[in-house]
Amino acid sequence: MTTSIPTQPVTQDQIMARLKTVIDPELNIDIVSLGLVYEVNVEPNTMKPHVEVIMTLTTPGCPLAAVFDTMVRDALIGLPGLDPDQGLHVKLTFDPPWVPDLMSEEAKAELGFD
Repeated sequence: MTTSIPTQPVTQDQIMARLKTVIDPELNIDIVSLGLVYEVNVEPNTMKPHVEVIMTLTTPGCPLAAVFDTMVRDALIGLPGLDPDQGLHVKLTFDPPWVPDLMSEEAKAELGFD
């Protein structure tokens, strides 16, 4: 008889670490450092976690909106118990609008905003 070890629920830190691997194809910097990720919510105490990623784009008319949704989903595949097709909601918002001040210091330096 084998006993399965229960998996730990997915954490906000794990999600943010994965989101740092999502690179903006135009700026070549990750979406976390660019300040595009506003919030990550993990619904606790569920067998199948539900995750909501609230993010923005640098401009409302960004043609890459659908691409980012797919990239975020792909980055979160394999997290414990998370089904990116059913347990993940990527919500785009433009309130508040993105401004360069939201970028990390490293991103600002790389893009010449310092």
